[in-house]
Amino acid sequence: MTHTPHELAEEFPELVAEIHHMRETDGHFHRISNEYHELNRAIHRAETNIEPCDDFRMEEMRKQRLALKDEIYGMLVKPEPTAEDPA
Repeated sequence: MTHTPHELAEEFPELVAEIHHMRETDGHFHRISNEYHELNRAIHRAETNIEPCDDFRMEEMRKQRLALKDEIYGMLVKPEPTAEDPA
């Protein structure tokens, strides 16, 4: 099998530990990272003509992958909430 480009660990190598932690502790993050993974594999299969698709479908899948990646990145770099110091 060929290398599948654009995996999350490849896209955000400095955040691999945080990706792993978030997948285990945040249900929404786990769901969207799975959705990203499945969509990324579908794009790779289409690009390598294993499961070809038309240009419109390819463009839509790439846009969806980008939106998921943006959401994932936003969750990864979001600062941890801190309790406010009592005044």
